[in-house]
Amino acid sequence: MNFPLSFWDISLWLAVTAIILLITSELVSSKYGKTSLLIEKKKLRNVALTISILFLITVIIRIYEIIITF
Repeated sequence: MNFPLSFWDISLWLAVTAIILLITSELVSSKYGKTSLLIEKKKLRNVALTISILFLITVIIRIYEIIITF
């Protein structure tokens, strides 16, 4: 049984997830108005940055593979 996602699919998923989390962390503000969200902004931002770093690692791996093939 093969894993249905390739390395490039996971890279794309990481990129989209990082963008969504970074936008959400910037839009969620505890200073303006009352929100019923139970998400801490700092933790959300840290997770978003971690996923962004994982995406950048996949990009570095892709660039390395391109350089090695030439």
